[in-house]
Amino acid sequence: MRDILERPPSTFDKRIEYGPEPQHFAELRFPHGPGPFPFLFVIHGGFWQSAYDLKHIGSLCTALTNKGIVTCNLEYRRIGNSGGGWPGTFQDVSFATDHIIGTISSDPRVDVARAAVIGHSAGGHLALWLASRHRVPKASPLQSGQKHRLVRAVSLAGVCDLRTGWKQRLGNGAVARLIGGTPDQYPDRFDAASPIELLPSGSRQVLIHGTDDDVVPFSQSEKFVERAEQLGERPTLVNLKGAGHFELIDPESDVWSTITRAVLSVLGLR
Repeated sequence: MRDILERPPSTFDKRIEYGPEPQHFAELRFPHGPGPFPFLFVIHGGFWQSAYDLKHIGSLCTALTNKGIVTCNLEYRRIGNSGGGWPGTFQDVSFATDHIIGTISSDPRVDVARAAVIGHSAGGHLALWLASRHRVPKASPLQSGQKHRLVRAVSLAGVCDLRTGWKQRLGNGAVARLIGGTPDQYPDRFDAASPIELLPSGSRQVLIHGTDDDVVPFSQSEKFVERAEQLGERPTLVNLKGAGHFELIDPESDVWSTITRAVLSVLGLR
């Protein structure tokens, strides 16, 4: 399933730029018809590294657009890009969602009241973080200028707990590179950037994870849901028995129908 990373990118309908840097853009895909259709931000993974861009998740965007969803494939500065990592990566996705919602809200094809976010792997981390960013401490550089709150988030094999991800050395130490150091060096950064630290979020959160994932362990999602439930929330955990990491973004995989059902449910389409 890892070949999803090498497949040719699918076409898109519109490009929106949300800032001055080369990574400050998004690709929109619109279903056929007048709408209005629900709006879904899509955030790609790759352990927050510049080596991986938004192209490999384009197939997921096309497949969901064919189900009646406006998809917005979001690019952002990553480790290796100028300004990527802490705090730029977080500031990019935060500003991008606010800017794009403001820009697209006048389009009659778009129902921004049904906006949501989905992300895979590192993108799953950012999706959960976006649904929780109102909980970021006010002194943090990540807490600035928020205009729109996303209250629906789907995490596909997401990194939900950055402290544990640092201990697990996910992505050969990618968490430390994202944050700029270790939990002992920057406890405040980990508090502000890790979704599990921002619970309870008051958002609807669906976490989908394969039990045989050897890139991001299933325990990342499992422990997040346990913690959320301890705090009185009711997130949904979809356990994909025998599935690995990349099947979750591959429309040709055996688990794709499960992904589709979950997304349609979050957006009120079933």
